[in-house]
Amino acid sequence: MEKILEVKDLKVSFQTYGGTVQAVRGVSFDLHKGETLAIVGESGSGKSVTSQTLMKLIPMPPGQITGGEILFYGDDIVPKSEKEMENIRGKDISMIFQDPMTSLNPTMKVGNQIMEGLIKHQGLSKADAKKRAIKLLELVGIPMPDKRVNQYPHEFSGGMRQRAMIAIALATNPKLLIADEPTTALDVTIQAQILELMKELQAKMDTSIIFITHDLGVVANVADRVAVMYAGQIVEIGTVDEIFYDPKHPYTWGLLASMPSVDNDTKDELAAIPGTPPDLTNPPIGDAFAARNKYALAIDYEEEPPMFQISETHFAKTWLLHPDAPHVEPPAAVKLRQRQMSSNFDKPVIVKEGI
Repeated sequence: MEKILEVKDLKVSFQTYGGTVQAVRGVSFDLHKGETLAIVGESGSGKSVTSQTLMKLIPMPPGQITGGEILFYGDDIVPKSEKEMENIRGKDISMIFQDPMTSLNPTMKVGNQIMEGLIKHQGLSKADAKKRAIKLLELVGIPMPDKRVNQYPHEFSGGMRQRAMIAIALATNPKLLIADEPTTALDVTIQAQILELMKELQAKMDTSIIFITHDLGVVANVADRVAVMYAGQIVEIGTVDEIFYDPKHPYTWGLLASMPSVDNDTKDELAAIPGTPPDLTNPPIGDAFAARNKYALAIDYEEEPPMFQISETHFAKTWLLHPDAPHVEPPAAVKLRQRQMSSNFDKPVIVKEGI
């Protein structure tokens, strides 16, 4: 499979009154054509900063890329100027933001917002761009697109606004689509519809997707691979099956165990990861997760673990994978969630258009 994106040892920091926050600390991953990679983790883990850095959208200053490469089709975008990035954003790389109501321009008709990219990047006339905007609104499941194209964002429901955001992002047939928690502000029914829509559009357009979320359950039926982030680092990465059914990092265990049950009859309590993430103005020595990890070894407080390879596609950053480490089984709550996922995530999603 063709590799379209390679992120190598990316480091991003922010200057604050309290010191330098090391928000992204040596992140590396790649993405293939037509693939969906989900990046998951708690708030503050660095996933959104990583995704925004891929488009160089972080404010500089106070933000700064302090190291690493972002190779898009082999071309490093880190040294590119703002003018050069303007020719990439919206054309080759697009983004769907978390809250469409704050991302859409309330003073512009939705159709005009879709037309902007078509006129700028594809050189279409206003008439042709409007025809294409209507087709895009129809493609993302918005009813009466010829009428909706002339309406403002406040005239759309929450689900329709997110569909409009997807239409804007896909208008120029980007090679890479970054979805930064695109369903967080939506209720679960519409959330399922938006996720199903993204899967359908990706199959039609062969677009690669980076999907950012704090919710592991959201990506179960969407992603091909999953990267788990903690304290500015990727601590585990693998296929969906490897992350859900053979997780190796204690933090991944914690995320899985804390997923709400989809079984109404279950009596088990919702697990929680104790403690709070570390202060990244002064990252801890050793494993950043050690203070919250009941399986931590003495070496976790002394030396940062390397990324151990489990399979060709599965890697995890934990000393528990060292040959000399004691054998530790995932907690019972993780196994319970795995059984529930096996029986529930394969059920079909019923999608109604136009919501």
